[in-house]
Amino acid sequence: MRLQGKVALITGGSSGIGRGICHAFAKEGAAIAFVGLNEHKGKATEQELRELGCDTIYLQADLRDREKLPELVERTIERFGKLDVLVNNAHATNNVLLEETTEEDMEYSFDTGFWPTFLLMKHSLPYLKETKGKVINFVSGAGMVGLSRQASYAAAKEAIRGMSRVAANEWGRYGITVNLLSPIANSPGVERMEEEQPNAYKKMVSLVPLKRMGDCEKDIGRSVVFLASDDADYITGQTIMVDGGTIMAR
Repeated sequence: MRLQGKVALITGGSSGIGRGICHAFAKEGAAIAFVGLNEHKGKATEQELRELGCDTIYLQADLRDREKLPELVERTIERFGKLDVLVNNAHATNNVLLEETTEEDMEYSFDTGFWPTFLLMKHSLPYLKETKGKVINFVSGAGMVGLSRQASYAAAKEAIRGMSRVAANEWGRYGITVNLLSPIANSPGVERMEEEQPNAYKKMVSLVPLKRMGDCEKDIGRSVVFLASDDADYITGQTIMVDGGTIMAR
């Protein structure tokens, strides 16, 4: 129960990696406010977490609505009285070649990934100061190695990475840690790829040294639990690759 007594706010918690993080946090004793766009999936995840004995609240929101982002923090505080951990997991994008990428594609990626991460960090800061809290932001190998057809996604993820390192430097004096996690996992999109493009899926798995896709809860969720726990108190500003060794960062 490494997160017993801690309160977490997690974006994109209704499905995929976000849902895996929520389950991992619940099993470690955390109280959870999680954000998701799809109400049906959000309510289903909320019920799953309650069956695990978790004190939780589902916050339905479109993260592109910047004016509503402070409300997500405030509702978390109203329900639980504090905030120990902020996990910025949610991000959506359109995958097209760079020369076909439009300004709208760039705006969509930044509006669903970078801006919510930035604004939730800012609005959470007063509460994270009180708890000497943790921030875990999600990035991607797409930006680190320049994956084809992911210009807007890579740009937003690298913007998140740069901003997070600045925050790690500036917020260290408050006892707040800020880290980044870059995953590869069997998310719903990857599962669809396995069904619809089995050859491409097999090729992708073959490039992973451990020869498997990560599990959303057991591999990714538990790694986030570690970064959110007291065990990671002396780690900040780091990009943690949870990708089976696909990218061995230097």
